[in-house]
Amino acid sequence: MTAGKQHINKSLLYEGRVVSNSMNKTVVILVETRKTHPKFKKIVRRSVRLKVHDEKNECVVGDKILAIETRPLSKEKRHRLYKIVEKAK
Repeated sequence: MTAGKQHINKSLLYEGRVVSNSMNKTVVILVETRKTHPKFKKIVRRSVRLKVHDEKNECVVGDKILAIETRPLSKEKRHRLYKIVEKAK
């Protein structure tokens, strides 16, 4: 599966690595995308940090997960844990 955004049933799926799980039922993931600069044709990496709702507190730092877009759950949470793709070593 490629990194970044994907669609499932008209909802966006984001793939990223867990960088923090210190909050209760919330993890922070880092989603990196690569784009080609329109003028210089260099590949530029862009990253965004998303807060994801983790109901069972099953994610640990370093896990690769899929997060699905959902209704606003709090001030900054707009994504839910869809599935864990790869557990941390």
